[in-house]
Amino acid sequence: MQKPASLRSMSEQDLLRAGFAALNAGRVPEATEYCREVLGRNPKLVPGHFLTALVALEAGERKIAFNAFASVTELQPDHAAAWAHLAKLFLSEGQVNRADQALAETLQHVGKEAIVEDLIGTVYSLMGEYHLANDWFKKAVTHQPRHPPFMLNFANNQVYRGETDRANEIFREIIALQPNSPQAHWSLASAQKAKDETHIREMQSILRHKLHPRAQAFYCYAIGKEYEDLESWDEAFRAFAAGARARRQTVEYDEAAEIAMFEFLERTYLPDCFAGPGCDSDKPIFVLGQPRTGTTLIERIITSHSQVHSAGELQQFSLGIRRLSNYNNPKRFSAELFDAALSLDFSQLGETYLASTRRMQGDKPRFVDKLPQNYLMIPLILAALPNAKIVHVIRNPMDACFASFKQLFADAYLHSYDQQEMARHHARYRRLMSLWRERFPDRFYDISYEDTVTNLETNARALLKYLDLRWEDACLEFHKQGSAVSTASAVQVRQPAHTKSIDRWRKYETQLQPMKEELLKAGIALE
Repeated sequence: MQKPASLRSMSEQDLLRAGFAALNAGRVPEATEYCREVLGRNPKLVPGHFLTALVALEAGERKIAFNAFASVTELQPDHAAAWAHLAKLFLSEGQVNRADQALAETLQHVGKEAIVEDLIGTVYSLMGEYHLANDWFKKAVTHQPRHPPFMLNFANNQVYRGETDRANEIFREIIALQPNSPQAHWSLASAQKAKDETHIREMQSILRHKLHPRAQAFYCYAIGKEYEDLESWDEAFRAFAAGARARRQTVEYDEAAEIAMFEFLERTYLPDCFAGPGCDSDKPIFVLGQPRTGTTLIERIITSHSQVHSAGELQQFSLGIRRLSNYNNPKRFSAELFDAALSLDFSQLGETYLASTRRMQGDKPRFVDKLPQNYLMIPLILAALPNAKIVHVIRNPMDACFASFKQLFADAYLHSYDQQEMARHHARYRRLMSLWRERFPDRFYDISYEDTVTNLETNARALLKYLDLRWEDACLEFHKQGSAVSTASAVQVRQPAHTKSIDRWRKYETQLQPMKEELLKAGIALE
C-alpha cells in the first residue's frame, strides 16, 4: 500500500484509477485508502462515492454500500448502475417496494451498459422473474460479448429455465475463454451427466495449481458429482470429502450458537405463546424441511396444479420478523431473533409477509414458499397465518445428511461440510420437528420422499387433499412444468419421479461411519 504522502501527490483521476485497480485485484484495504483520499478532497465526486460503494460490497459492509450508492443517486439521479445496485440490495433485505422503485429508476436511465443490464437481470432473478432476467442477461452478453461473469449469469438463467443444452454450450465457452473458471466447471458438471473422465481429468489438472479453498471446493464437488455419474463410488467420495474440507475453511459455523437457538425454541416456544387471530389469508403453502430431501419435488407436484404458483425460496417471513422487531444481528437465525419475535403482533407479521411477497405470489389463488429453513418458524407461521398450509418433507436420515454433505451450497447450511456437524444438526432438527408435532398436532402435513417416489399418485392425491385442491392429472407430470427452478435440484426435477436416490448413502457406508455413529449416538433410527 502506498504511503499517505504518495497518495497526496496523485490527481483525483489517478486515485480513482488506482482504487478501481486495487479493487479488481482484491486488495480491499488499499482500495479503501484511495476512496478516503479522493473523497476527502472532493466530497461530491460521484465516481468516488461509487467506488466506495463497490469496495464496501466487496468487504461485506452493506450499510456503507447502501449509503454510498444513495449518495451517488443524490448527486447524479440518472446513474443507472447505482440504482441497479440499490435495487439488488433492497431486494436482498426483503424491501420489495423500495427495490421496485430503484429498479424503475434503473430502467428509466439505463443505456447499452452491459454491467447495468447484467445487474438488472440479477434483480429480476432474485424476484423470480426468470424470463425477464433472460432478456437482460442476453443484452449484457450481446453488448459485452465473451465476458465470463456475464456469460455465467446468462448460462445459469438457462439452467433455471430448463434450457440445459444451451447452458452447457455457454459453460464450455466460458471455460474456453478462461480455463480456470471454478463455477463454470461446477455448473457444467451439475447440468449434465458425465459419460467419461475427460472433464474430470481437465479439472484435476487445474487443481494441481495453488487455488483458494473456495475455488478448490467448486472443482472437488464437480469431480465428485461426475465420478458419481460414472458409479466410481470411492473416487466420488474422496472428491466430495476434499471439497467439504476446502469449503469448511471458508465458512464460520458457530455450532454453540445453533445449539443455543434450538434450546431456546424447545424451552420457550409453547402453544400458549401464540394466541391471537392472525392474518386470515389462505394463499400461502409452505414446503419445508431439510435441503436435498425432496422439497423441490414436492413443490413441483403442488405447483403443477392450475391454482398454485411457485414463488421460490422466499426469505420474507424471517425478514418480516426483523423489520417489525428492529432486530439487526447479521446472523440469519439466532435465539435472539426468535426471542424478539415473541413480542410481535402476529396478525401484523402475517400482513407484512403477504405484502412483502406480493410481487412473487403470481396471479393464481395460491402460492408456494419453498424455503427449507422455515421449519424453524412453524409456530410463528401458524400464529401469523393460521389458514396457511404447511408441508414438511421427510427423508431417510443418512440419505438426507449425505445429500447435503455432497452438495456445495452458496451461503447457507454451514453445518453441511463436516460429517459429524451435519449429523448433529440433523438430530437437532428431528428433535425440534417432534416437539412441533406434539405441541401443534395436526397443524402441518408430513410427507415422505421415499413413499412419494415409490408410489407417486397415491401420495400426490393425499397431498392435494390436505391442501384442499381438487385432483389434476398434471400433478403427476411435474417434470414437464416449464417454470423456473432456482435451487440445486433444477436439473433433477426435469425428470420423472425415480427411486435411484433411495439408500444412495449405502454406496459410501464405510466412509460415512462418522456420520452414522453421530446419528446413532443421538438416538436417530437410520431406517
